[in-house]
Order: sequence, then structure tokens, then C-alpha cells
Amino acid sequence: MSDSKAVPTPDKERKQRTGLLTFLRQVMAELRKVVWPTQQQLSTYFFVVLVFVLVMMAIVSGLDLAFGRLFFAVFGGHVGD
Repeated sequence: MSDSKAVPTPDKERKQRTGLLTFLRQVMAELRKVVWPTQQQLSTYFFVVLVFVLVMMAIVSGLDLAFGRLFFAVFGGHVGD
């Protein structure tokens, strides 16, 4: 047996599970509160993310190429001509 000092919750204080219908109503109520972006904001966010991803791809590709050539040079490999 464990030496836990946790006090068990009496059955009266336990929360009841939410029914499926109540859950779906709550989800719909929360979705109505969401502030959805406008078309202009959405396109701006899209292009910002696209540029960021392309920059990160270029950085990772450049590092991959540089480290590949470095390892081939160090370990005597042949860099393709």
C-alpha cells in the first residue's frame, strides 16, 4: 500500500460526466466566441508563413550542403564534379 496522504474525494463531490449533446452545445457556444480572421488577415498570415518557411528551408539546405562538403573533405570522400 502507498503512503500517500491524498484524501479521496467523496462520491457526492465528484463531477458528473457531461453528456454528448451538452458537450456539443458547449463546443458550438465556444466557437461562436472565436474571433475569426478577415480575408485580408488570412492572406497576410499565409504569405508571412510561406516566406518564413522558404527562408528556413534555404537555411537548412545551405547548412546541409556545407556540412556535407565539410565531412567529405575531412574524411577523404570525393565531392561530385
